[in-house]
Amino acid sequence: MTKAVEQQSSAAASPGGKEETTWSDLSRVRHGWQEVEAEETRLLCQMTIEDSLRQLLALQRAFEPHLQQTEALFRAERLAYLEELQRRLAQLDE
Repeated sequence: MTKAVEQQSSAAASPGGKEETTWSDLSRVRHGWQEVEAEETRLLCQMTIEDSLRQLLALQRAFEPHLQQTEALFRAERLAYLEELQRRLAQLDE
């Protein structure tokens, strides 16, 4: 039997088995996360400014309908953030 089938069998055999398998999976993800972050950093360092802008615009296209639907909910918060950003930029300009 393969390891995955053994895990499924033991999970089915004991009521808490599924929970144990889930915690085991989460533990495996946590331990592998450093490798994921290192790969992400490596890929980001290889990106050009043009690549970054393409990624940003692709994300904006993907999320634009949702952003438009929720615009009224976040308008005041967004305007406050923009005012703060303008204030900080003005301080840098001085």
